[in-house]
Amino acid sequence: MTSLTGDTDVFTSDANPRACIVLTGKRQDDLPGIYGAQERDAILAVFQALKAEGWVLSQRHVFDPSAPNDPVGLDTGFTHDHDIAAVFEAPTLDAALQGTVRLEQAGWARLFRTEWMIGLREFAPVFGERASNDHAWAFLALWEWNDQWCEATPQARTEYDFECDEAFKGDLAHDVNISGRQRLDVAHHWHHLGYWEISGPDVADSAIRGHERVADFKFTTSRHIVGRIRPMAELIAPFGSIKAIA
Repeated sequence: MTSLTGDTDVFTSDANPRACIVLTGKRQDDLPGIYGAQERDAILAVFQALKAEGWVLSQRHVFDPSAPNDPVGLDTGFTHDHDIAAVFEAPTLDAALQGTVRLEQAGWARLFRTEWMIGLREFAPVFGERASNDHAWAFLALWEWNDQWCEATPQARTEYDFECDEAFKGDLAHDVNISGRQRLDVAHHWHHLGYWEISGPDVADSAIRGHERVADFKFTTSRHIVGRIRPMAELIAPFGSIKAIA
């Protein structure tokens, strides 16, 4: 599959694209007997199996292959109408789809009402100026190209990409690590996902203002998600045993 846009000063095509899985989920286990320790353990067992099959379960592992590849997600319920978000990677699209089915059957469907989005990695990861820093928060940007982009000339699109590059360079100066770009329009109305490692919500706010200054959003419709990164084992704990955000 060819890229919708070309390489820029910041982003380059990934030589080994993998399938990506993006999800948002809202808990629905508020009544007794719907979800418990048995389902939690079954879900964690599936994650361990997926890890053994070559899945990437933590985007930190994308930036640093020596980092643990244990499943993590974003705790988002404090500011969004969903409670969790996560991004995984699988060896193939078929493996991605089959993995989501296995998770649902293990008990995930009892715990969350989930929006699954599956696609392919398009651009390689990019590191912030202090890329060795590990971050406790993440920012997800979903976007689709609007009618103005569809009607724009190839030259206008290229000029726009390089204007946006200036904003992305500002993101890197904020010590943001950008996990490349994932393409989702193989099966979803969103065209792309961007995943950022950030030190806190204020960083995302400041960085997005930089994108507004270069009119990044004149060609896109976007959805933004901010959350604290937490172990998946905590995020799927049965009702009543969930730890509060520290």
